[in-house]
Amino acid sequence: MKILGIETSCDETAAALLEVADYNSHKTKKSQISNLKFQILGNVVLSQVNIHKKYGGVVPEVAARKHVETISPVIAEALNGQKPDLIAVTRGPGLITSLQVGLQTAKTLSYVWDVPLVGVNHLEAHLWSYLLNQDTSHKLPARLVVVAGGQDTLFPAIGLIISGGHTEMILVKGPGTYRLIGRTRDDAAGEAFDKVAKMLNLGYPGGPVIAHFAKKGNSSQINFPRPMMESGDFDFSFSGLKTAVKYQLNDMVPTGNFSQAFINDVCASFQQAVIDVLVGKTIKAAVKHKAKSVILGGGVSANEMLIADFQSSIFNLGLAFYYPEKWLTGDNAAMIALTGYFKQKSARKNNWRKLIAEANLSIV
Repeated sequence: MKILGIETSCDETAAALLEVADYNSHKTKKSQISNLKFQILGNVVLSQVNIHKKYGGVVPEVAARKHVETISPVIAEALNGQKPDLIAVTRGPGLITSLQVGLQTAKTLSYVWDVPLVGVNHLEAHLWSYLLNQDTSHKLPARLVVVAGGQDTLFPAIGLIISGGHTEMILVKGPGTYRLIGRTRDDAAGEAFDKVAKMLNLGYPGGPVIAHFAKKGNSSQINFPRPMMESGDFDFSFSGLKTAVKYQLNDMVPTGNFSQAFINDVCASFQQAVIDVLVGKTIKAAVKHKAKSVILGGGVSANEMLIADFQSSIFNLGLAFYYPEKWLTGDNAAMIALTGYFKQKSARKNNWRKLIAEANLSIV
């Protein structure tokens, strides 16, 4: 099956053509993740980050106009003359004006080509993006997960989705079977990175630049708080941590003329505080829910120090750990196509009449 994925939830215009094969479906009544094999036939991601840098963040109207200009050539390049068997499009969450561009384009193609269409939750797609990893030398590929009793042994899993706008913890029992067990009460982790980077005049987006300077700093130099670490639940809060950074900057260097050494230490100390909270709460959730694995997804999962801390903590518990390669951590259409495969039973040729964009779409 060839699936066209279309992603326009924020400021990336993306399209991908994914071929999915279930090489063991004739032996089982139900398709298993461990049976699937994926091949990305085309993958195009057109980023608008350079456009929005001067604004210090994404401007919705500007993003939507750019999607309108670029979506057709992006799709054409990804397809390279091939016709898909299924179209999967992001319908939320995201910026409503951006979502509408991708959704209306997908509806048009579904009608013209007479091809089934399915809507995909952007967060759910981040959760499964690791399945598309190409370098499996240090991670167990999903199709090689041992299957026992007819069920993939990675479930139940704790899924942590961490991106610019979302920090959510999910109890995962299989594709499409989720329970939300924790989420941020204010700023998402990615938002906190962006805002701290802005305080330090480091530019946008904040995650990569803070990670860069953190490598040169001392993470123990400044004792920033670890919000809600002992709250007894799996919710997060990063607004107070962001404020603590602001007070630290005002107290230490009121003029705003930060030395490079000071910037490095702030970045390292702030980053470590975020990582400690994310890893600590995830481990507690894995223990409580007797998880067999932890799944990471979203833009913040590109942070190398976060991955390193997760690896040491999770492996000590004997759990499997799955995370996407860096090129899959950001918004892309390959993960949309993949998640569309899991939802193919709900796909209809007349779905173009019914699908709507939902800016605040929840994963559960």
